[in-house]
Parts: sequence; C-alpha cells; structure tokens
Amino acid sequence: MAAANGLKNGPDSTNGSFKRPIRIAGSSGGFTDRQRAIHSLAQCDVDIIVGDWMSECTMSWHGAAKSSILAKGDTEARPGLYDPSFMANLTPALPLLAEKGIKLAVNAGASDTEMLAREVERAVKEGGLQGRLKVAWIQGDEVLDVVNKLLKKGEKFENICFGGDLKDWGFEPLAAQCYLGGAGIAEAFRQGADIVICGRVADAAPTVGAAMWWHGWNRDVDFDQLAGSLIAGHLIECSSYVCGGYYSGFKDLFNGCENIGFPIAEVFADGSCAIIKEPNTGGEISVGTVTSQLLYEIQGPQYFGSDVVAVLEDIKMTQEGKDRVLVTGVKGKPPPTTTKVGITAHGGYQAEFHFILVGLDLEQKAEWTERQVRASMGENISRFSCLKFTLNGSCPSDPPNQDVATVDFRVFAQTKDRSLVVKDSIEVPGFNRWCLENFLQSCPGATIENDIRQSAGKEFFEYWAALIPQSEVNHRVLLLWEEKTIEIPPSPSMQTYSRRQWSYETSSPVPLSTFGPTTRCPLGFRVLGRSGDKASDANVGFFVRHADEWDWLRSFLTTEKIKQLLGPEYNGDEVERFEIAGVRAVHFLLRDHLDRSYNATSTYDGLGKNVCEYLRAKWVDIPNKFLRRGRI
Repeated sequence: MAAANGLKNGPDSTNGSFKRPIRIAGSSGGFTDRQRAIHSLAQCDVDIIVGDWMSECTMSWHGAAKSSILAKGDTEARPGLYDPSFMANLTPALPLLAEKGIKLAVNAGASDTEMLAREVERAVKEGGLQGRLKVAWIQGDEVLDVVNKLLKKGEKFENICFGGDLKDWGFEPLAAQCYLGGAGIAEAFRQGADIVICGRVADAAPTVGAAMWWHGWNRDVDFDQLAGSLIAGHLIECSSYVCGGYYSGFKDLFNGCENIGFPIAEVFADGSCAIIKEPNTGGEISVGTVTSQLLYEIQGPQYFGSDVVAVLEDIKMTQEGKDRVLVTGVKGKPPPTTTKVGITAHGGYQAEFHFILVGLDLEQKAEWTERQVRASMGENISRFSCLKFTLNGSCPSDPPNQDVATVDFRVFAQTKDRSLVVKDSIEVPGFNRWCLENFLQSCPGATIENDIRQSAGKEFFEYWAALIPQSEVNHRVLLLWEEKTIEIPPSPSMQTYSRRQWSYETSSPVPLSTFGPTTRCPLGFRVLGRSGDKASDANVGFFVRHADEWDWLRSFLTTEKIKQLLGPEYNGDEVERFEIAGVRAVHFLLRDHLDRSYNATSTYDGLGKNVCEYLRAKWVDIPNKFLRRGRI
C-alpha cells in the first residue's frame, strides 16, 4: 500500500536508490495524555503511530482488579481492564488510518489485551472498514502463573532496586506482568496487520517492532540498528516530553504551551534517527528538549530492552534545522537473557488528613499537632504499618499576603487493618476521629481541610520489580482476521549481563579554581536537567549548553557532591554515575530513593519527577563567566 507521500510502505520501501526512513509518530505517554493525538497524527506524513498507555501504576491497578474479578468468578459481562480512554482516541482516526495506510501499535491493552483487540475490531466493522484494517494482538506479558511456578522451583526474583528475595516480601502476589519487546509487533506487521494491540510491551517496543519490520533487520545480528530504534522509541514514548513538556528550559516555550506538539521519529536503515514534531503546534525540538527526554528514566550507561541492549555513552545530537534533531552514536549489544517483571500485591489501606498552619513558629506548631494526634491514637499506633507527619512549606519573612504564609501539615497512614481507616464519619473512632478531635485544642491559626474524604481508607498496592528469564515467557502474536497464532521465541543471541552497571567519576577533572570567580546561586541558573522513576529507584541527569560549562559540570558534579546537595533526602544507599559527553550530560541513579513505588508511596514525589527541580534549586558556586550568559 502506498504511503501518504506516494512512496511504498514496508521493507521494500525506497526513496530513489536508497531505503527511506520510517516515520513513527508518538501519540501517548500515559493514560492522562490528550485524546486528540491519534487523529491529529494521522493527518501528518507518517507511516506508523505508536503509543504508550501503561505505567507501573496502571499495571498494578488493572492487574489487581483482574485478580479480584477472577477470584470472585464474576467473568460475565465484566468491564474490560484495558485503558478506558483508548477507544475515544482511536475511533475518530480509523477512517484516516485506512485511507492513508498508516499502521498503529500501542500497549493500551493493559490486563485485557484480547478484549481491547476485539473491541477495536468491532469499531473497524462498525465504521465499514472491515478488510481494510486488520487487527492483531500480542500475548505473553501476564506471567503470574510463571512466577508462581518458578518460585516453587527456587527462583529468588531478587528486587532490582534494593535486593531481597520475593519470598521474604511479606505480601501475596496478585498479578505479574513482564516487559515484552518489539519482535512480536514486527511479526504482526509482516503478517499483514494494520493495528497491533499489546499489553505490557516495553514503552519503546512498538517503535523497535515497527522499525524492525520496515527495514527488515535481523533481530539476531543487527544490534546497532535495533539499539538505535530502541533509543528512538525511548525519545518519543512519552509524547510531548521530547517536544518541550517537563523541560527545565520551559520559560522559552510559553508561546504555544497550551498545545505542545506530539513527536515524530524518522528512523533510518542504520538505526540513527531524526526527531521532529507535528507542524503548527507549540513546544520545540531542540538538542535541549531531546537530551532532557533521553535522560528520563534511564538506569545507567546501558538501556535494556528485550530485543537489544543500547549503550548510551557515545550518543551525539545535531540540530539540523528548526524543530529537527539528528541522533547518532547509539551502539547495540545482544539482548539479555532476562526481562523485567512487575509484581503487584495488595498492600493494605491508606488514609491522610491535612491541617492548614499559618505564619510564625511553624515547626513548633507542627510538633504540637503531631503530639496531640499521637496521643489520641495511643496504643493503636502499632497497628499502622506506616505513619508519617510531614510539614510542607515555609512562611517567608514579612509575607506579602496570607496565602504565601500558609503551609500544609499532612498526616499519612497505611495499615493492613481496614477497620482503622474504613469510616469517614466523625462519630467513629479511628484515623479520621483521632485527627479531627484535636481541632479545638490545636495550635494558633490551625485549620482542618474542608474535605476530609481522604481520611477514609483506600486500597493501595505494593510493587516488586525483578527479572524473569525470557525463555520462560510465552510470547505470541494472534491475528484476529484469520484466527492464527504465531510463536515468538527469544533470540538465540541472548547474553547474560550483570545486575549492576558500571559507574565512574569523570576522567581528568578540571580544577574548579581554573574557572575563575564564582557567585553562589541556584544550580539551575545555568544547568538543565531531568529526573524520573523506575519502581523505587530515582534517576536524575544534568546537562549544559556550552563546552566550557561541560568541563565544569563533569568536574563539579561528583557522587559526593550529589549526596551533599540531596542533604536530608539522601537515604544512604548507592549513587551510581556515568556521563554522555556528546550531549554534555552527567547522570546519577539514586538507588531506592523513592518510597516503594507510586501506588504505595508516602511521599509527594511518587514518580521521581521532582528530584531534579529540587536539586536545581540548591545553591552552589557557579563561575561568573557562565552566569554572564544569562539565567536559564
């Protein structure tokens, strides 16, 4: 079928005498993303639209809900445990996909991939597009039975963030999903599929699968090419992040910030890629925005996928024009013998209560409030698995208005005993009552929040990240138009890798005194950065725009300096460091820095996104010659 630009799609596609790049559009970075995406991108000159609708958070939500339904035996006419927003995003775009021959691969299937695939097939038929859009789905990511089988055989499922064996976790696994790669997606396209619905394939896997199919790469040999597509997928997997979303240089992008564009990756036959964005939208594609996304949620110098391992240290980026960045230098290694598996368990119930404190002596007011609440709880404190009192905010000197003098004092609790938090009635003894009853003996200016629904307990889920042998995963492609199943065996080229990546300080550091006089000010005045999470690990990367600033940054930002800047936030665990000189970046992995994972965290920064901006706000000595270039 001809593409929108009149050229031929697929492995035989050419542009004159050479094979043209595949143009892959990123339509979603999560279930909260904008629903115009697929239809808007289908109007662009693209070959394939991909999208990521899953996260560790949604894996737990959907997996636990499915476990509950199956345990009750209530499987008739049940709701589909796939992304509830996906069909509203896809359906308006179906006619355009058919008309222009644009393919689609997404992981919106969550814990009911087949059900979503059949829903898509129904929408295709209802739209009169039967025969023009063929639907396939990917099976094999739900592996609770495999995990239980291997546990009985002695498999430890060591936690990849903090160690420890799964059998010692203290929770009963309800669901388990492993991260599949792109090989199944590539096979689905080879078989003629137009729409491929997946569950937990890795975020970048749809891009890998699309490029593997298009360019006809050999998954057992073409590791540099596959690695390049893996990084291209990483760059567009979070939609508008790479176009200026979450960018620490955001102040330059206010014009059009209401509608930041979605990205498009042109993946070439050698695995290099160019990142662009949909036209006539806000944001930008610059070396800065692309570097920012590159640094997001990576774990070290190697980026692991089920199909290939990408080495990041030699990556280079070139601004080829307005809103176009070329990415080169990615090196590939054989795929690992294992893939990541996320295991969900019911953690118990959690509740929180908020007091509003104002003005002077805030620390003493917080102490007063905490002592009263603890006294009300009495011996019941031991029935909570987590109880935290947190003062958030501060009052500036001579506050200009009352709002800026106002802070939040949060009481957060988790317990396996539902009776402690089940009621939100003020008459019933329990968490809500123990907080509320101190109101009339509280410190001066204290106010209780006017909506106390959060003090009624909700379920929360614990999450365990480990590795599972790829040889134990039953990866399959199912073609709905002919009820055919195709097995996808793991690559025979798999290789065993260390659980820990290499970490190092900079080579040949430059004495900081050689950079001249300095001024003490926030790090973020001249340094950009980005942070994220993987389970309970947080990663944070910093980068600069100029070569002389790079020598300063790499010499200044040591692991000890990061620990110092973290201050009381440093938990004493490992901090791993590496560099990507081609984009002037220093990256740190903060082991087990977050409290468990998003669904169980007792902190405000459940996704690790705040770490970088906290560190950029810390004051350091910056050379004056850099500051003269202006503040970021």
